[in-house]
Amino acid sequence: MMTFRHGSLVSRRMARIACACMTVVLSGLMFVESAHAQFPGDQPAPVPPGSIPQVESSGSAISLAPPSGLSPADLPAQLTQPPLLPQAPAVQATPQGTLTLSARFGKDMPAINGGLVWRIYSDKPGPNGAMHLIREERAAAPVIPLPPGGYVIHVSLGLVSDVRSVTIRQEDTTREAFDLAAGGLRIEGRVGTSKIPQGQIVFSIYKGSQFEIGTGDRSPIAQNVAAGDVLMLPAGIYYLVSTYGDANSIVRSDIRVQAAKLTDVVVTHRAAVITLKLVGEKGGEALANTAWSVLTPAGDVIKESIGAFPRVMLAEGEYKAIAKNDGKVFERDFEVKNGVDGEVEVLTR
Repeated sequence: MMTFRHGSLVSRRMARIACACMTVVLSGLMFVESAHAQFPGDQPAPVPPGSIPQVESSGSAISLAPPSGLSPADLPAQLTQPPLLPQAPAVQATPQGTLTLSARFGKDMPAINGGLVWRIYSDKPGPNGAMHLIREERAAAPVIPLPPGGYVIHVSLGLVSDVRSVTIRQEDTTREAFDLAAGGLRIEGRVGTSKIPQGQIVFSIYKGSQFEIGTGDRSPIAQNVAAGDVLMLPAGIYYLVSTYGDANSIVRSDIRVQAAKLTDVVVTHRAAVITLKLVGEKGGEALANTAWSVLTPAGDVIKESIGAFPRVMLAEGEYKAIAKNDGKVFERDFEVKNGVDGEVEVLTR
């Protein structure tokens, strides 16, 4: 028992602190003794009578040192290890089915090994009424795991496509094979034996023959197709419009596309590239800021341009060139021969 003199206020405060510390220490010893009482085979060393655990003070914080002869290793494992937290229940994977897709050019035809685009949609439209795209694949024969339910499959190969509905069942494999009667079309243009460079000629494709009634009311199924590009089309009859340059060299042709085959088409234009010049004398320097018009003998305007050296691709035939410069008008008749490129000079006198 600790005693203090009552001669000062500091002594009375120290007495209250010491009593509080003794209470904490004795409570800790009682807890340790109670814990060891549950495990009689692991008893700590006896505490000598009259001794108490040391009290270590640092600033305003007070820490308790373990009693002499007692260490954490002497405590049971249940008291030194952190408590086990309850584990969350394992999330079970949703059972799925499998969708296997493939495509061929038709019954008893070869399989399609590239260029396919597969899109899988939910069969239930969204709030806005649009179909919800679930997955897109570009493999030739994709194998796709899907939750059970209804789906819509869309497959395309160039301008050829097909669509169908399927139902996926749990832990079952659904196989869908599509027949796409498609063929390839590749076009190039020539003048005589010379190949027209890419970028100077384009093609538009129409379904059916050009000689069918109502041809003029049709819209092209493909336009501005570049020379040398391969276009995938449903097998059938088409007509194409080939435009060389941006004037009047236009050729129309009927073609047939066959399934599983590449059709090469060569369109021959009878035309030439003409360069126009307004000069003061033959072989002289061209005058800038000249406005040009190219007309047919009947007066139809074929091409208009501004510049010192305009180039125009014209179908073979006869034409009139009209040049306007500095408020004056000059003209000249000329002829275009197939495959003969050249210059047409218009004199100012």
